[in-house]
Amino acid sequence: MPKTTFTREEIQSFAQLSPFELKDKFIQIAQAAQADKPGQKEKSSTQMLNAGRGNPNWIATGPREAFYALGYFALSESRRVWTADNLGGMPEKKGSGERFDTYVRQHPDLPGIELLEKCIAYAVERFGFDRDDFIHELTDSSVGDNYPVPDRMLVHAEKIVRGYVGDEMFDKKPPQDNLSLFATEGGTAAMCYIFDSLMKNGILHKGDKIALMTPVFTPYLEIPELDTYEFEVVHVKASLFTETGVREWRYPTEEVAKLEDPAIKLVCVVNPSNPPSLALSERVGNQIKDIVATKNPNLLFVTDDVYGTFVEGFRSLAADIPRNCLLVYSFSKHYGCTGWRLGVIGLHDDNVIDEMIAGLPQADKDRLNKRYGTLTLEPEKIRFIDRLVADSRQVALNHTAGLSLPQQVMMTMFSLFDMLDEGQAYKGKIRAIVRQRLDLLLEGAQMKIADDPKRAGYYIELDLLAEAERVHGKDFAAFLEKTYEPVDPLFRLAEQTSVVLLNGGGFDGPQWSVRVSLANLDDLDYLKIGHHLREIFMDYAEEWKASGTAS
Repeated sequence: MPKTTFTREEIQSFAQLSPFELKDKFIQIAQAAQADKPGQKEKSSTQMLNAGRGNPNWIATGPREAFYALGYFALSESRRVWTADNLGGMPEKKGSGERFDTYVRQHPDLPGIELLEKCIAYAVERFGFDRDDFIHELTDSSVGDNYPVPDRMLVHAEKIVRGYVGDEMFDKKPPQDNLSLFATEGGTAAMCYIFDSLMKNGILHKGDKIALMTPVFTPYLEIPELDTYEFEVVHVKASLFTETGVREWRYPTEEVAKLEDPAIKLVCVVNPSNPPSLALSERVGNQIKDIVATKNPNLLFVTDDVYGTFVEGFRSLAADIPRNCLLVYSFSKHYGCTGWRLGVIGLHDDNVIDEMIAGLPQADKDRLNKRYGTLTLEPEKIRFIDRLVADSRQVALNHTAGLSLPQQVMMTMFSLFDMLDEGQAYKGKIRAIVRQRLDLLLEGAQMKIADDPKRAGYYIELDLLAEAERVHGKDFAAFLEKTYEPVDPLFRLAEQTSVVLLNGGGFDGPQWSVRVSLANLDDLDYLKIGHHLREIFMDYAEEWKASGTAS
């Protein structure tokens, strides 16, 4: 494989971009490599393999069918109230349960109707719902004819999603204290709302010290640098090795001990991590619990747990230090629904944020009472979870706040599906998919990674420099560092093989690491990507030997 046609200076300039912006450059390079070349009679047959983005190539069909079946029932309820050409009325609550039973009997062959019936029956049994109330919430919300009421989240939907979080994020052992949820437009909106409201409420201030557990999803690196925040950032780095050249992607005790500093106000953690895709170890979890209990009791955590369902027995920090955690969860990856924008923020009713707001200086309390004074006569009693909702609509538009009702219904169907045997079988299948792809990637690359039962496997971060040292020794690794830019392998991959990966350095991982998404390509594509990575290594090794510096 020849060297890239880009100069080292050009590569250096491109490397300053965010990984997701750099990815677009790699895509352009890969597409150009597929185009006609002078003297060629045919286009290149090489397929572009873009493993740079985490959008899965699977979807959960069952709950979607149930949602669409619900839609047909909801329309029948609307037409029952007001029948005219293309005109209906608002579904009626009284008797809706009985009418649903009749509809099921009359439409036994409607796709999704059987699963919908099972979901409703399960919800009524587990959560003790009144059938008319619950079915009316589903039907009225699925047609989207009302504003969200309550604005934070629908009553039945919140109980169901709370149950889902308890099952999947808390390993079916949730804290006794109630978890309140705010339904948001995906996890990204949740992140924006949290940072904004923490600032608005005087919990964080411009220039405060926060910590990031790295490597981490790039927005958590980029948001603190914005002029709105300009936070002082402490990096808690996963830097352990199991053996020479094989990263464990675990946090040393001394790194986690940085969180003992009482000047650190907030910690952002993606758990399981992105890109290493590992859940926090029990050792680190216990160390964090001890720090909160003794050294830094008001330390806040934003724990982004979107990949938790890919780890057996996963347990969120929000389960173990509930008073200190803002939980962020998105349904996007598990269900293949990034386009639906379905996320939640979870905060336990007994939490340190509300305590800190209550303990603010009087001048700050007066400012906040004025900010939220149009919502209630006692604004000081508004909980932080509800301030998030108001702030999401600049307070003045709080009466129109909340995630759209059809989105909340879809979230409800996904959650109920997971609670059934069908949903658990689906979870096993998607876990097996990413494991198979990881095995194929490693087979093709002939690389070694640490065995870890906490591995989600949604992504993998491969440290190419550590691999160079493992295979050929320190001299080869030193040659690579001296001769090439850390992203040089990614330029070669794009230009010569039309493979697109992301640079791990952009996630605050090792500069010579690459992130591979194991979610968005066909299984055998990962074997090809692995082969291409291996070829690049062989070419670098040949260049090293030809340079005369090989020992």
